[in-house]
Amino acid sequence: MIAGIGVDVVEVGRLREASNRERLLARLFTVGELSDCWGAHRWQSLAARFAAKEAVLKALGTGLRGMRWQDIEVIRNDLGRPGVRLAGEAARQAERLGVAEVLISLSHTEHYAVAQAVAVRSEREPRREGSKP
Repeated sequence: MIAGIGVDVVEVGRLREASNRERLLARLFTVGELSDCWGAHRWQSLAARFAAKEAVLKALGTGLRGMRWQDIEVIRNDLGRPGVRLAGEAARQAERLGVAEVLISLSHTEHYAVAQAVAVRSEREPRREGSKP
């Protein structure tokens, strides 16, 4: 059962301009995310990860309240499929919502990056008699 969805679009150039300071990058991204994003498409990849973080916050229904950007880490499996690792307050919010997994999809062009997140509950909650479906 879906607990929430979120989507976000980021302008690659705005992220590049805003992150002229390494301190900002260290606040927004984990060491793992920064090490994954090198090469010709570094800024597009970072923008997609930032969009994913925003989309996850929307799927959890909270915004950044009480959370750190690094509480949401975009990871990849051996085949390159993106996933999310939650920590801190983001993990606690997911637990409160009964979220077992957050699925994400990332895409980018030279100028824009987009991400979608779907927070999925572990089990379908039983309906109470008389409640609406």
